[in-house]
Amino acid sequence: MNQMVTPKFGVGAPLRRKEDEPLLTGHGIYTGDYTPQGCLHSYVLRSAMAHAKISLGNVDDIRAMDGVRMVLTGAELAGRSMPCLGRPKQIDGTSFPIPEQPVLCSDTVRYVGDAIAFIVADSLDIARNAAEMLEVDYDPLDAVVGIEKALAPGAVQVWPEFGSNVSFTYGQGDEAKTAEAFAQADKIVSIDLVNNRIVANYMELRGCVAEFNSESGRFKLTLGTQGGHGMRDTICGILDLPKEDLQVITPEVGGGFGTKGFCYREYPLAMIAARELGLPVRWAGDRMDHFVTDAHGRDNLSHGELALDGEGRILGLRVDVKAAMGAYLHQFGPFIPFVGTSMTSGLYDIPAVFAKVEGVYMHTVPTDAFRGAGRPEAAYLIERLIEKAGEETGLGSVEIRKRNFIKPEQLPYTTGTGRMYDTGDFAGHLDKALEVADWAGFKARQDASAAVGKYRGIGLCSYVEACAFPGSEEATLELDANGGLTLLIGTQTNGQGHATAYSQVVAEQFGVSIDDIEVIQGDTDRVRKGGGTGGSRSIPIGMPSVRDASVALVKKVKELAADKLEAGIEDLELESGVVRVVGTDQQVTLAEIAASSGETLKASEEVSQSEATYPNGTHICEVEVDPETGDVTVENYVIVDDFGVTVNPILLAGQVYGGTVSAISQALCEHTVYDDEGQLLTASLLDYQMIRAADLPDIQFETHNIPSTTNAMGIKGAGEAGSIGGCASVMNAVQMALKEGAGVTEVIDMPATPLRVWDAIQAAG
Repeated sequence: MNQMVTPKFGVGAPLRRKEDEPLLTGHGIYTGDYTPQGCLHSYVLRSAMAHAKISLGNVDDIRAMDGVRMVLTGAELAGRSMPCLGRPKQIDGTSFPIPEQPVLCSDTVRYVGDAIAFIVADSLDIARNAAEMLEVDYDPLDAVVGIEKALAPGAVQVWPEFGSNVSFTYGQGDEAKTAEAFAQADKIVSIDLVNNRIVANYMELRGCVAEFNSESGRFKLTLGTQGGHGMRDTICGILDLPKEDLQVITPEVGGGFGTKGFCYREYPLAMIAARELGLPVRWAGDRMDHFVTDAHGRDNLSHGELALDGEGRILGLRVDVKAAMGAYLHQFGPFIPFVGTSMTSGLYDIPAVFAKVEGVYMHTVPTDAFRGAGRPEAAYLIERLIEKAGEETGLGSVEIRKRNFIKPEQLPYTTGTGRMYDTGDFAGHLDKALEVADWAGFKARQDASAAVGKYRGIGLCSYVEACAFPGSEEATLELDANGGLTLLIGTQTNGQGHATAYSQVVAEQFGVSIDDIEVIQGDTDRVRKGGGTGGSRSIPIGMPSVRDASVALVKKVKELAADKLEAGIEDLELESGVVRVVGTDQQVTLAEIAASSGETLKASEEVSQSEATYPNGTHICEVEVDPETGDVTVENYVIVDDFGVTVNPILLAGQVYGGTVSAISQALCEHTVYDDEGQLLTASLLDYQMIRAADLPDIQFETHNIPSTTNAMGIKGAGEAGSIGGCASVMNAVQMALKEGAGVTEVIDMPATPLRVWDAIQAAG
């Protein structure tokens, strides 16, 4: 890791999170801990069928049941629908139609879990029992599940009025130029891959508490989000409310991963009920709700082709992606494969690129952003394709990459899809990872595994991602009458350690401890505006504004202190809550300065960024396969990343480990399975496997940092990087183990479950 001298509490200091103690000692407050007086409870009746016409009977009888306060159905909510906000132009420049996703279905359901009725009662048991007694008459319709089946001739259409299950068609790059490159190629390498559908499975399930103040006409909605301001604006759009009529409170959040960034039906439903009933209304989802209603991630079928010259240099890249959208277009769902394919070319100098994406409807839960949001899918495709090219050309894993990497002298470099990489040393982090992983010594370890009847493989992935997209985040720093410092900012922590990271910058300027600084997020009344957390934006986008606000407030404090101390500003220093004349015992406390000002001292700054940041790095995974059982064991895992300037190496490592484990889990075991009728077969943690700590080795993480030139502090986003570099390194290692151990030549798809691996071994004879 790069060495640098850092101040005790400043940027670069390896501080442990100050947020952890209250969480570990049970003092953290989550949505589930908030129960206002008189709170009612609610339950959503969800469709048991993937596609059917429905009608409801005995609704009035259910409404008359003891303890039932309200039954909302689609009939009462006609015209209220969930929005789709991610809508890039199609390849022909046109906009694509958006199907209506009603807040409650009134006549047709389109996936198992589609919302039919919202029951509010004195207790959750009463609400659940009432839902079970509500008569739903299903008139079953044929369903279609799976991308290939949805695109087959004569397939059942999810939205017949659109004439096809293709929801949109995007194109990025230069199709004609790419065709020319392929016409000139000495060799063409191709691959077909599945990027499996996954479920977020954060620890804290979704929930909300809605309150309505009849005197002010304002709502208060408490829930776990990835950004209260965006949530407020979306809900107000659904309910036709002025934004000032809704306060969104976000307490502690037990994981977000993109999936908590969206508005779900329960939120406006609880608000409607709270207003009509005049009492707070709680909705708390269970794990089954999560599986059948929270947006799923990934689910792509991808075809990639590389055109190579006689020296193994890439002339062109052609990609065709089919991206499952589910039954509806979710909030940002259509945007995910668009931003993903903008990263199609990875770290490689490819003169001609063309990527085509088709969105596909089917009778399943809709998909949307999940950690990395399109970029893991792009990295997985190019890195498995480049690996195959290395094998087919005889250049091998390392040389094929080095021969085609964008060179440092080519930076800044604009890709064929318009991405502008500013800085990096791609061969440098690859070389460092090879050394740390002892790539040269692999053959001896492979022979040792073979001696005990095991197959061993090693795989790598050199990735790049776009994150911390163009934008800004306002930061306001206040000095109260007691000398306390409070930072208000509209990002939203989901466990990343924002309060610690932001406090480090404030502490560096004021010479105080990070424990002396309060960080306020998650209250749309207290924080004026905010872009929330997503796309690894909080630290790269928020931190420069925090720094500048701190510098501005220090200037104000020193100006006031200079008057009191009769000294020049340049002669003053801040340390331990006092402003002191350097070299003397003349000083004044922050509290005294604040009291003398007669008002709260504050400074607000908003630093804009015009280009994304581009973190990059190399992952190397080493696996051992047991041919008797098909079990894959991860024996070693090495990461060398370029994140530019590191704010806090401990927080950074935590983000990298978390993302990497998510990727390993997707690669080896996570698998969302529907049957042909659209029933979700993996609808609980009994059926849906996730990786466990015991399945993982110690992950070796180092950096090879080159500061960003597009970010005001040189920072590159890091929250999603592990998930982007992980899958390809694992699967390249598994593929090598099976090829060299058992002669498997067919491409193996994720997840590499024991059964799938064992079947591949048996098929190879």
